[in-house]
Amino acid sequence: MQNFSQYADWAYLVGAVLFILTLRGLSSPASAVRGNRYGMFGMALAVISTFFVAVNPNMAMIIAAMVLGAFVGILRARTVPMTQMPETVAMMHSLVGLAAVLIAVAAVFHPGVFHDTVHRFELFVGCFVGAITFTASVIAWGKLSAKLAARPLKGVWVKPVQTVLFLAMLGFGINYFVSQNIDSFLVMTAIALVFGYFWIAPIGGGDMPVVVSLLNSLSGWAAAGVGFTLNNSMLIIAGSLVGSSGAILSYIMCRAMNRSLLNVLFGGFGTATAAAGEATEAGERNYRSGSPDDAAFMMSHADHVVIVPGYGLAQARAQNAVKELAEALKEKGVTVRYAIHPVAGRMPGHMNVLLAEADVSYEDVFEMDAINSDFPSTDVVLVIGANDVVNPAAKDNPSSPIYGMPILEAHRARTVMVIKRSMATGYAGLDNDLFYLDKTMMIFGDAKKVVEDMVKAVSGKGH
Repeated sequence: MQNFSQYADWAYLVGAVLFILTLRGLSSPASAVRGNRYGMFGMALAVISTFFVAVNPNMAMIIAAMVLGAFVGILRARTVPMTQMPETVAMMHSLVGLAAVLIAVAAVFHPGVFHDTVHRFELFVGCFVGAITFTASVIAWGKLSAKLAARPLKGVWVKPVQTVLFLAMLGFGINYFVSQNIDSFLVMTAIALVFGYFWIAPIGGGDMPVVVSLLNSLSGWAAAGVGFTLNNSMLIIAGSLVGSSGAILSYIMCRAMNRSLLNVLFGGFGTATAAAGEATEAGERNYRSGSPDDAAFMMSHADHVVIVPGYGLAQARAQNAVKELAEALKEKGVTVRYAIHPVAGRMPGHMNVLLAEADVSYEDVFEMDAINSDFPSTDVVLVIGANDVVNPAAKDNPSSPIYGMPILEAHRARTVMVIKRSMATGYAGLDNDLFYLDKTMMIFGDAKKVVEDMVKAVSGKGH
C-alpha cells in the first residue's frame, strides 16, 4: 500500500476529470445517464485509492460503514417515488454537512496534533458551513415532505435573531481561530446548528427550488473544507466542483424568478405583506369549469397542444398518463410539446426528471425561453398542477410579489385548460389570474384520474 501511495494523486486526478465529465453529462437530460456513470466510476476510484493512502486504517469499521451506507442508499434509490425526490436530495445534503461537522470535531480533539493557522481557519469555516448545511437541509426536508409547515416563519423578531446568531457564531469561531479554545469551537458549532434552522424556517415553500440548489452548493463547500482538514486533494476538487456548480445553478434559478439571492434567503414571498392570494377570496371571482371529455374534444381538434407540468403532476404520479395522452393526440395528427419552467416543482430540473421517467422524448421538451414565443400560435395549453410559473400577475400586476418573474406565457394561447384539485392557492400562497380568464377552463380532480379520463375520451374508449 505504501508503494501505491505515490500514485494516489494521479488516481485522484483521473477521478477529478471523471467528476468534471459528470457535470458536463448532467447538463442535458439526453446525456445524464452517461454523466452519472462517470461520477460512479470517479467515486469508486477515489474510494479505492484512499484505502491505499490511509495511515493504519481500521478496515473492519470502514468496510462495515460502507456496506451499511450502500445498503441504505440502494434501498432508498429503489423505493423513493419521484414525488419524494426533492426531500431525498435535501436529506442527502444534510448528511454531507453532518459528516463535515463530525470530521472537524474529530480533528480538533485528535490528541497530539497541532493545528497551524491555516488548518484552524479551515476547521473554523468547514465546521460552521457543515453545521448550517445540516440543520438547514433537515428543515428543507421537513418543508418539502410536509412534515413541517411550508409557510415561512414570520415576525419582526426573526431578522434580529438571525443577526445575533450569525455574529455570535463568527465571534466564537474567531476566538477559537485566535486562541485554539476548544470550548469556543464547540459553542460556535452549536450556534451554527441553531442558525441553520432560523435561516431556512423563514423562507416560504415557493422558494424551495433555490434553497435546494443553494444547499447543494453549501454541501460541496463543506466537503471541500473536509478535504483540507484531511489533506485529501480529491475531496477538495470534488467539493469545489459541487460548490461552484451549485452556486451557479442558484444564480440561474434566482434569475428565472427575477429575484436576488439575498431576497430569496432573507426576504421571501409574502413575508412582509399579505400575499396577493390572501387578499381576495377565490370564491369571489368567476371562473369557468369543464369536464375531461370537454378538454379531450378540444385537444383532439387542435393543431398544436402544449402541456405545462407542475408539482401537482408529480404529486399525483400522472407522468405516465400524460405520456399516454400525448401519444393518443399525436395519433390524431396533433403536435404535442411540453413546456418547462426552470423553477417548476420542488428542485432544479424536477419536471425534466419526471418526464424522463415516463420516457417522454427529449425532442418534445422545451425550456421556457425556447417556447414562450410560440404560445400565441398554440391552440390549447394544458396546465397540470402548475401555478406560480404560469401566473400572468408576474407580467402585468406591479403589486404582486412575483412581478417581473419570467413565466411560461400560457395566457397568450388561444385556449387554456388547467387541471387542479381546487381553487386553493399554490405553494407560494398566491392566487393565479390565469384561472379567471375567459379563455381558461378549470378541470377539477386528481391529475392522474383526470388525464386517464382524457386518454379514454381521445381514443374513443370512454363510452
